[in-house]
Amino acid sequence: MNERILADAHQLKKLIREAEAIADESIIAMARLKQAMLAARQNPEVEVHTGQRALMRLTEAESQAMAMSTNLLRVHDELSKVARVHAGVDGGRPTVIPTEAVDLKIPHSHSLAA
Repeated sequence: MNERILADAHQLKKLIREAEAIADESIIAMARLKQAMLAARQNPEVEVHTGQRALMRLTEAESQAMAMSTNLLRVHDELSKVARVHAGVDGGRPTVIPTEAVDLKIPHSHSLAA
């Protein structure tokens, strides 16, 4: 096997995993933010509707982040297919992404007016 192809395959494997991890960290950060926002709103001195628009916008951002994560899984799946054809299995196990994981349909929320 061509050493350049193998080196490229290893680099792509590293970078797609890095991108997926960053996407996951983003989703985790938004979940923490939402939790903190909701906890702050439970203060008896704060109106119950306080921050509702911000929560709605955050929920939309979470949906977009989930769509990005799903698209990265699709990229990973396609790269795995390319690797099997051009680089072969390099002693490790090929990445198998179930079809149902990449075919998820995320409902698009209506755009929030500014």
